[in-house]
Amino acid sequence: MSLKIDSRQLYLQVVDELMGNIRHGIYAENEKLPSEYALSKKLGVSRATLREALRVLEEDNIVTRKHGVGTFVNPKPAYSSGIEELKSLTKMIRQSGKTPGSQYISADIVDATDEDKCKFTSAIGRLVRIERVRTADEVPVVFCIDKVPADLFPLNNLRENESIFEVIESALDKKIAYAITHIEPVSYHDRVYSILDCSPNQSLLLLKQMHYTTDDEAVLYSANYFRSDIFSFHVLRKRV
Repeated sequence: MSLKIDSRQLYLQVVDELMGNIRHGIYAENEKLPSEYALSKKLGVSRATLREALRVLEEDNIVTRKHGVGTFVNPKPAYSSGIEELKSLTKMIRQSGKTPGSQYISADIVDATDEDKCKFTSAIGRLVRIERVRTADEVPVVFCIDKVPADLFPLNNLRENESIFEVIESALDKKIAYAITHIEPVSYHDRVYSILDCSPNQSLLLLKQMHYTTDDEAVLYSANYFRSDIFSFHVLRKRV
């Protein structure tokens, strides 16, 4: 089989061809693709062109290449959504059709660092710092580090599956209206990978978010490590 002639670079045509094969089930989730020699011969392209296409697919988290082993089709994320709408993790997991849960690692009251004071306010004194694993059908999917001003969060009343959003909103009688988010890829983190039971080749998405009320009051800082095989995020961008 050879690719049809069009004006695009050849490796982009290979990307589309392989994406179509995956979409139509010719190559199933977790299946190993044919060898580079066999696949390049089948597509009628050089191995260099094929490798460039596989590089693009790996960057898009469609496949995983394991040195000396082969290239494998990644499972589709269970949850895929635009990141413009602010949702609690509990709601996100429920919308994926799974049952949310929490496993607490630690929950302590700590003194605010200089970095914390820059994030919240210079007047802040103490914070509640919570580490927990969020689960979907009892499978660990997100590792969370949350920081909340101590006067907003009754640590002694913390319940296992309680939404931090709801606790803060109840204490303030205000809604969390928006968050400023920074997204970072994480290629490896010894402790987090162990907690989430990830393979060394699996990537994570780190979302660092400061949450604000309608009065622009900073009330919650979160650093959430998402398993990329479970969660996929996209952003709607409009031309201006």
